[in-house]
Amino acid sequence: MIPEPPPVIAEPQEALEHREANEYLNAAQNLLARGDYEGSLRESQKVLSLLKDQSPADTAIFHMGLVYAHPKNPKKDNKRAIFFFNRVIKGYPDSAWVEQAKIWVGVLDGVEKLKQVDLEIEERKRDRSR
Repeated sequence: MIPEPPPVIAEPQEALEHREANEYLNAAQNLLARGDYEGSLRESQKVLSLLKDQSPADTAIFHMGLVYAHPKNPKKDNKRAIFFFNRVIKGYPDSAWVEQAKIWVGVLDGVEKLKQVDLEIEERKRDRSR
């Protein structure tokens, strides 16, 4: 007589969603490392769609900030990066990413202020030459 296989135990939905979210995060990180910024954002967005505001959504949001802050990203956008880092800080105060997000906000905010100063200097130079 052939023994019966053990019964298949279904993985709880929450555990399945977290495993799937972690796979999306890994894909997002790999795509970022290869320079596929749009693909990385898409994979991070899948995590948010799946988990809403549960961890590792905080990691996905932090990662989206990194994508927008990345110096080689042709669509680099410091203000969007700051938006995502602030979302981590405000929405996930107990996240392991909060301190790093605060650092990024400080650095990027400083860069944005320097850009504004440069624009003002250029404007003054143009006004003087008229």
